[in-house]
Formats: sequence, C-alpha cells, structure tokens
Amino acid sequence: MTENQRKLLTTIIKVAVSTALIYFIFTKINFGDVLLVVKKAKLGYLILALLLFVFSKILNALRLNLYFHTIGVKLNQFSNLKLYLLGMFYNLFLPGGIGGDAYKGYVIQKKFKAGTKKVFSVLLLDRLSGMLLIFLYVCLLGLILEHQLIQSFSILFLTAIPLSILTFWGLNKKIFPYAISAFWGSFLYSAVLQATQLLAVVCILKSLAITLNEVAYLFVFLISSIVSVVPLTIGGIGSREVTFLYGAKWLQLSADTSVAISMVFFLITALVSLFGIYYHFRKPELEVLEY
Repeated sequence: MTENQRKLLTTIIKVAVSTALIYFIFTKINFGDVLLVVKKAKLGYLILALLLFVFSKILNALRLNLYFHTIGVKLNQFSNLKLYLLGMFYNLFLPGGIGGDAYKGYVIQKKFKAGTKKVFSVLLLDRLSGMLLIFLYVCLLGLILEHQLIQSFSILFLTAIPLSILTFWGLNKKIFPYAISAFWGSFLYSAVLQATQLLAVVCILKSLAITLNEVAYLFVFLISSIVSVVPLTIGGIGSREVTFLYGAKWLQLSADTSVAISMVFFLITALVSLFGIYYHFRKPELEVLEY
C-alpha cells in the first residue's frame, strides 16, 4: 500500500467512525431538543468562551516552544504561533492527509536539523504534558463532585495526583533527559491552559443557562477531552459527544444539554482552527529567536 493510499484509507476510516458515532448519538437523543438548547445560548458568554479558548491555545503554543528550545530549536514566538495555528487547521480539517503534529515535526526538522527523533519526542511530550494536567484536574474535580460512586474513589484520586506527577517526571528524566529542563515550565503552562479551557466551558454552561451540576459537567468534559485524543475520529467528532452522552447517563445529567455543550465547544474549536487556512496557502516563515 502506498503512502497516499494509506492516508486515504485513514481518512475514510475516521469519517466512517465519526459518522457512525454521530448517528448512534442521535438515535439516543432528540436532535431538535439539542438544537433548541444551543439556539437559546447567550452570545456574550459564548464570545467570552471563545476568547478564553484562544488564550488557552496561545499558552499551548508557548508550551510547545518551550520544548523546542530544549533541543536547540530557537523558534521565535510569533513564528511558533503561526505554525501552531496551521497545525490546528491540519488536525481538524485534513485529518487523513497532513496531520498537524506531523507537519510541524517535518518543517522544524527541515529548518533546524535538530534530529527527527528529538523533534517528534518533544511533540509527544507536549501532548503528554497536557494529558497529565487533564488527568490531575479530573482527580481534583472527582474529590469535590457530590456523587456517591465518584466519592468512593476519593482515596484513589488523592493517591493518583502525586503518583502521576512523579511517574511522568521519572519517565521524562529516563527516556527524554534532554527535555527534562522544560518539565516544570510545561507543567505550569499546562495547569493554566487547562484551567482556562475549564473556564471557557463554564462560560458555555452560563450561555446555556445551566446552573446545576456544573462540576459534574466539567468532570465529563475532561473525560471527553482524554477520549477525544484517541485518533479514531476527525478532530474528536463523535467520540467527545458519546462520552458526554454516557457521562450524562452515569451522573444523572441532561443528555440533550450534555451533547449541546460538546457541540458548542467543537464549533468554537473549529472556528479558531479555520483561521489556520491562511497559513496553508501562505506557509509561515520560521524565524529564529533573536537574543
């Protein structure tokens, strides 16, 4: 199988999985009720959610550049932001062709000759750093979530917080020692950007006039963020909504409202990612940081 055939097959599979999941979701809920919830959204809160999401992505780009600098890739921040936005566009709109991380790795290696293994290692570390903080926030919200089943795992949540940090630090030091200097900086970036995204979701809740079970909705959102990373769908379409659907059922939340939250968050993500199309036609020049 040629590379182009493999990419085409990947695209077809992702489209098929996303379509199947979306179809499944709307056999379980009334799509009209979901649209009704979305139509009632307050514009002011949605704009604030959009701005918070943009800020979180700027922090995400800064975190990635922190990792780049550890391997001698002295990319300036403005070039890095443009490359990151282009990567968002590729991840969402060209899922089977040029993946965002693959493209960033390719152009960084071509420009800076830092070593393919190191470049893709720090791209992986950037993703894992974000996943670590999502997991930590899941544990923290699990400790305050008033649900009998969740509360039964309180000791597990408390133990998992320091254990996961130490484990990730140890693996980082052992497998990627050249990037260990960025560990706590990336940890701080991740903590702030994930908190910012949670605030964006709070604004979405406010826009939809949701005043009850806010912690539960945030808990499900974080779980869905972890699930959506699995590269089986286009930009997490379908997998995030299914997670919200079953999370709502598990925590006795409104299924229609849960799916509406997921849809609004995806629309915000898509809107921001779409701006990356500019750099698809006019590729960003990667400029070196000047001291």
